[in-house]
Amino acid sequence: MNNRKRAGIIAALIGLVGFMAMFNAGSPTSVVDWPVETYMGLAFTIGWLSSVPNWLAYVLAALVLILIVAGFYKIGGWIYSLITRKR
Repeated sequence: MNNRKRAGIIAALIGLVGFMAMFNAGSPTSVVDWPVETYMGLAFTIGWLSSVPNWLAYVLAALVLILIVAGFYKIGGWIYSLITRKR
């Protein structure tokens, strides 16, 4: 594994934890339960705002979380390549 992939993984983890912290900021939920609470809260928000069926809200919530991780992975790799580019 090269350093660009490592930077992407670290950025994806930081982005996901940041999203979970933002989503659970006002909740008295323990940090251990944040991933499940984020997923359920995101599914509820999608279902409530768009009136889609429950199963589709859960699928869309999972898709949103996957896209967040993939986006932060790409951003992390891109920033690493900008920092280490030869002049």
